[in-house]
Amino acid sequence: MNHTRPERRQGPSLVRGGLVPESTHDQRLLDRRGPTGWLHEDPWRVLRIQSEFVEGFGALADLPPAVTVFGSARTGPDSPEYELGVKVGAALAKAGYAVITGGGPGVMEAANKGALEAGGVSVGLGIELPHEQRLNDYVDLGIEFRYFFVRKTMFVKYASGFVALPGGFGTLDELFEALTLVQTRKVTSFPVIMMGVAFWSPLIDWIRDTLLATRKVSPQDLELVSVTDDPDEAVRIIMEADRRTATQ
Repeated sequence: MNHTRPERRQGPSLVRGGLVPESTHDQRLLDRRGPTGWLHEDPWRVLRIQSEFVEGFGALADLPPAVTVFGSARTGPDSPEYELGVKVGAALAKAGYAVITGGGPGVMEAANKGALEAGGVSVGLGIELPHEQRLNDYVDLGIEFRYFFVRKTMFVKYASGFVALPGGFGTLDELFEALTLVQTRKVTSFPVIMMGVAFWSPLIDWIRDTLLATRKVSPQDLELVSVTDDPDEAVRIIMEADRRTATQ
């Protein structure tokens, strides 16, 4: 059997070889170039988007309290960041939290691995990409999404907090979206924790020395995020936020 053919997950479906399209569902949804046929197709896309929300809500509704962990897919298994991801996943699982990641390799795999090996619930929310990125082997419950904004909703709706380990554009996107949701009070009592002091400190310095200094953010906005190297401290921050929510 030839296993070198290109393949792609498309929601619940898997296509290989010549059936793999050149673009993703997100690209086609957001592309306004070319013929105006998209005017007639978008209502049908809305139904597909609706079905993704329904499927995600149905699959995740019975999760125990959960924490979403973000980080680079490019992190190697021999790196200190991967080891930190395993420790974070294990610490969260031992505290009774399910661990939700993007389901891919690198730090996401590390957090799923830590949760699984510690006896916790390990969740992976994958996304259709131009280059196939399969769900890692440590995921207990996996869902593949077509649309980023549906997936992002699931990251937030079913989590008691975010933990961001070192990562690239995707991690920064998710980190700042979480901070924006907390800042604008779209979500409440929602801790955002950046793990890896050496990695994140330059960004914190820039936020303080540039954004705060030019009044692009308020002093209290700097309190929306915690920075640590200690998985146990990260868990403590999340548990304290949960206790505050329970007493409100």
